[in-house]
Amino acid sequence: MQSTDLGNKESGKIWHRKPSPTTRDGIIVNIIHNSSDYYPKVLRFLNVAFDGSGDSLIAGDHQGNVYVFDLYGNRFNLAQRTGQACTALAFNLRRKSEFLVALADYSIKCFDTVTKELVSWMRGHESSVFSISVHASGKYAITTSSDTAQLWDLDTFQRKRKLNIRQSVGIQKVFFLPLSNTILSCFKDNSVFAWECDTLFCKYQLPPPPESSSILYKVFAVTRDGRILAAGGKSNHLHLWCLEATQLLRIIQMPTKVRAIRQLEFLPDSFDAGSNQVLGVLSQDGIMRFVNIETCKVLFEIGSLDEGISSSAISPHGRYIASIMENGSLNIYSVQALTQEINKPPPPLVKVIEDLPKNKLNSVDLKMKVTSGRVQPAKSRESKIKTKILKQRLASHFESKENELSDGLNKKRLQILLKGYGEYPTKYRMFIWRSLLQLPENHTAFSSLIDKGTHVAFINLQKKYPIKSRKLLRVLQRTLSALAHWSVIFSDTPYLPLLAFPFVKLFQNNQLICFEVIATLIINWCQHWFEYFPNPPVNILSMIENVLAFHDKELLQHFIDRDVTSQLYAWPLLETVFSEVLTREEWLKLFDNVFSNHPSFLLMTVVAYNICSRAPLLNCNLKDDFEYFFHHRNNLDISVVIREVYRLMETTPAGIHPDSMLNVFVALTKGQYPVFNQYPKFIVDYQTLERERIRNDELDYLRERQQVEDMQAEVNQQQAEDEAWYQKQELLRKAEETRREMLLREEEKMVQQRQRLAAVKRELKIKEINLQDSARKRLLKLQQDQREMELRRLDDEIGRKIYMRDQEIATTAKDLEVRHLELESQKRLYEKDLTRNQEAVAKQIREEADVYRQKVDLEQHMFHKLIEADQAQSQQTQKVIEENLAKAEQACLNTDWKIQALHQQKRDDLQRDRCYKEVAGLLREKRRKEIGVLNAMMEEEARKWKEAEEKKLYLRSEKKTSALSDASRKWFLNQEINAAVEHADSLRNEEVPWFQSEVASRCFPRPLQLNDIPEMDSSTQLSLNERKTEWDTTGQNLIKKVRNLRQRLTTQARNRCQTPSLLAT
Repeated sequence: MQSTDLGNKESGKIWHRKPSPTTRDGIIVNIIHNSSDYYPKVLRFLNVAFDGSGDSLIAGDHQGNVYVFDLYGNRFNLAQRTGQACTALAFNLRRKSEFLVALADYSIKCFDTVTKELVSWMRGHESSVFSISVHASGKYAITTSSDTAQLWDLDTFQRKRKLNIRQSVGIQKVFFLPLSNTILSCFKDNSVFAWECDTLFCKYQLPPPPESSSILYKVFAVTRDGRILAAGGKSNHLHLWCLEATQLLRIIQMPTKVRAIRQLEFLPDSFDAGSNQVLGVLSQDGIMRFVNIETCKVLFEIGSLDEGISSSAISPHGRYIASIMENGSLNIYSVQALTQEINKPPPPLVKVIEDLPKNKLNSVDLKMKVTSGRVQPAKSRESKIKTKILKQRLASHFESKENELSDGLNKKRLQILLKGYGEYPTKYRMFIWRSLLQLPENHTAFSSLIDKGTHVAFINLQKKYPIKSRKLLRVLQRTLSALAHWSVIFSDTPYLPLLAFPFVKLFQNNQLICFEVIATLIINWCQHWFEYFPNPPVNILSMIENVLAFHDKELLQHFIDRDVTSQLYAWPLLETVFSEVLTREEWLKLFDNVFSNHPSFLLMTVVAYNICSRAPLLNCNLKDDFEYFFHHRNNLDISVVIREVYRLMETTPAGIHPDSMLNVFVALTKGQYPVFNQYPKFIVDYQTLERERIRNDELDYLRERQQVEDMQAEVNQQQAEDEAWYQKQELLRKAEETRREMLLREEEKMVQQRQRLAAVKRELKIKEINLQDSARKRLLKLQQDQREMELRRLDDEIGRKIYMRDQEIATTAKDLEVRHLELESQKRLYEKDLTRNQEAVAKQIREEADVYRQKVDLEQHMFHKLIEADQAQSQQTQKVIEENLAKAEQACLNTDWKIQALHQQKRDDLQRDRCYKEVAGLLREKRRKEIGVLNAMMEEEARKWKEAEEKKLYLRSEKKTSALSDASRKWFLNQEINAAVEHADSLRNEEVPWFQSEVASRCFPRPLQLNDIPEMDSSTQLSLNERKTEWDTTGQNLIKKVRNLRQRLTTQARNRCQTPSLLAT
C-alpha cells in the first residue's frame, strides 16, 4: 500500500509507482495531510465527493483546504483555501470545473478548480449544512441543515424555494432522485415525501414501516434508476422501499455485530441500467460491508476495527471507493481488486439439459445449450475519448471508464475494430450493442407493458418449453407477454420463444434491455417476415435462395434434387437466430457482426452457413438428415462463416442483393415504442376471433364439465355422509349397551363401599367419644392449677404495694425541696423571657424596615429595567425597519435591473422611458411610506419620553413620603426603647426583693402525690394541706402580676405608636 503526504505542496503526483492493490484490502493509495510547522500535526479530512466522470474527486479538511485528485492523470492540486471547516461537498455541477462547498459559517460557496476563483457565495442557512444534492441536469441544488432545506438555481445562484418545518420534526435528508425531477424529503419522525421539483407538488408519501421492525431512519440511499430506497438507523435492520409502488419491498437483517448504521451507498454497476444490486453499509464499528440486496450475502468489506471508516463516497462508474478514515486520512480503494464478482459474470444459473435422449427432441423443442451470463448495461454517455487511444492503447482502452467510451463510439471505427479482432471485448460487448442498437430505454412504456400481466398465449409456456430455471422461465414469459401486448401478431407467432430465448438468457438481469433488443431485432433484421403469416416468409426465403443460386448452384441443385426447400435449410436458422447450431461464444461473435452491419447481413449469414457446410450437405441424401443438420451443432468455424458473409456482401449483384429490398437500420423511438403492423391484419384478426371462439367454447365445456363434476362430487359426498351416519348410529347403540353394563357393575361396587363406610363411621364415633372424655378431664386439672397460681400472684402483689407505699412516703419530702428550687429558677426564667420579648420586638421592627427598603430598591430596579427594555425594543424596531427598507431597496434594484435587461431586448427607447417613470413613481411611493414610518417612530419616541418624565415625578413624590415614614418609625422606636428600659428598672427595684424574701421564708414540698398516702397521721396531713394551699396562692399571685405587667407594656406601646402616625399625616 502506497502512502502520500500532501504536506505544504499545492500540486504533485498521487502515487510515484504504478499502484497494485491487493485483493485483501484493495487500497490503491493512502493520502495523509501533515502540516509543515515546527510541531507537525495531522490535518483531518472531513468530506469527499466524486465528479460526474468518476475519475476525479475533491476532499476538504478541517482547516478549509480543498484538494482535487485526478485518479486518471495521477495528479492532485490545491483548489482553494477557505479558512473554515468544510461540512459538505458537491462536484457534479453542469460546469465540470465548478464545485460547491458548505462551510462552518453556514454559507455555501462555489469555486472553479481551473481558475481557483470564487464564482458565487450563497447564504440563508442558520445552522450547519450537512448535505448538498445536485440535480441530474446540474441546474439545481438542494442544501440541507437540521432545521431547513433550500432549493438553489445554479444558473443565477439565487434561492428558489425554502422548506420550513416545526422544531419538533427535524430534517434527516432532502435530495434529488437520480435521473428524475423528484425531490425526496426524509424527516426525523420517519415520514418520507416525494415532491415535484418544478411545482413542489407532493407526488406521494411512503407509509410508516411495520411495528415489528420499526426503526428511526438516519441514513438513506437510492439506486441510480430511482426505484429502490434503502433506509437504516440505530438498528441492524435495513428497509428496502419500492418507490414506484410506495411499499416496503424487503427487510434485510445485518450481522449481530452491527448495532447501528452510519452510512448507506449503492455500488454502481456498468451494465445494470441503474438497478443497483450491491449496497454498501457502514456500521458503528467503522467497517463498510457490501451486501447483495437480492441474495443478502456480504460480497466484501473495507475498513477494520483498528482502522475504522468515518464516511465514504463511491464513484459513479463503480470503480473507486474513497473513504475518510477515523484517523483523518483518505483511502482510495479499487473495487476490481476487492472482488471479482463485480467485474466478472456470475456462474451459470441455468444448467444444460444433456441427459435427455436425442430422439425425443424435435425441431420445435427448446435446446438448453446456451450458457448463461450476466450482461451489464452501460451507463449514461457524457464525456469523449480520442481516437488514438482506441488505436494505440487498446489494452488500457478496454479497462477504461465507460463514460469515455460512450460519446466516442463510431460505427465505422467499431467495424474496423471488429474486422481486426473478429469480435468485441467481452467486458464491453453489451455496452457496444446498446450503442449500436441505440436503445431508448423507455422505462415508462416498458412498465406499462409489464403491468398488463402475462399474456394468455404464454400462460402455459412451461408445458411446451420445460426450462429448469424458474427465474429464466419467468423472464422469458414476461418478455414474450410484453411483445404480445406491444403487437398482437406476436401472440400467434409460434417461433417467437425460439427467437427470443438467447437474448432473454443473455439479458435476464435487465428485462428492459432484453425487450428493446428483441424489438429492435424484429423491426430491422426481421423485415417482411410476417407478410405471409402464418406461413414462413416466402419473400425472405426467396432472397436467400436467389443469393445461394448465384454463388453455389451445385448446392442449390442438390437441395432441389433431394426435395429440400428453403423452409428446411434456411428457415430453421432464421427462426432460432442460429442459437441451435452455434455455441454461446460463437453466437455472440456472430451477432457482434450482425448488429454492426446492414440488416441484410443476417440473410447473408444463412447463405454463408450453407456454403461453408456444402461438403457434409452434399453427402446428405435423406430429408431427416437435413433436418438433423440444421437443428444441431456442427463442426464449423464461425470465423470462416463470417468472412464468407463479408465476401457475399461485397460480391452479390445489386439486383439480387437483399440490402436493395430491406430498409436501413431504424432505432426505437424514445418515450413510446413504435406501432408494429407489418403483417396481414385480416388473417391475424381472423385467427384471433377464431381463437377467441375456441377459447369461449373451451371455457363453456370446462364450465359444464365442472358443474357435472361438482354434482357427482355432491352425490358421492351425500352417499358417504349417509354411510357414515348409519355406522355412527350402530356405534352409538353398542356404546349404550356397554355403558349400561358398566353402570350395573358400578352400582354393586357402590353398595359394598357404603357398607364398609358405615362400619368405619361407627369406629370413628367411638374413638371421638373417648377423646372428648379425656380432654374434659385434662381441662379441669388445668383450671385448678391456674387458680392456685392466681392466689400466689395476689399475695405477691399485696407485699409489693406495701413496699412501694413506704418508698413513696420517703421520696415525697425530697420532692417538696426540689419543688422550692424549681419555683425560684422559674422566677428568673420569667425575667429573662420578658427581656427577650422586648429585644425580639425591637428586632422585628428593624427587619420590617429593612424589608421595606429592599422593596423600594426592587421597585426602582424594575422601573429602570422597564425603561431600558423599552429603549432596547425601540432600537430593535428601528433596526428591523432599516433592514426591511434595505431589503426593499435591494429588491427594487434587482427588479429595475431585470426590467432594463428585458426592455433592452424587446422594446424600444419609448418603452424604457415609460418603465423609468413607473420605477420613479414606485420609489416616490416608497419614500413617502418611509417618511410615514419615521414619523410614527418619532411620535412613539416622544410618547415614551413623556411617560418616563411622569414616572420620574411620581418617583420623587414617593421618595418624600418614604422619608417622612422613615422618620416617624425612627422616633417611635426610640420612644419604645426608652419606655422598655424604664419599665425594666422599676421591676428590679420593686418586685424582685419581695419575691426573693417570700420564697426564702417558705420552702414547700410538692403536694402532687398526697392522695396516694392513705395511712399518714393527722398532724402531718394538716401541715401538708396548709403548705399546699399557701403555695397555690403564691403561684396564682405571681402569674397575675406577670399578666398585668404584660398588659401595661402593651398599652404603653400602642399609645406611643399613635403619636408618630399623627405627625406623619
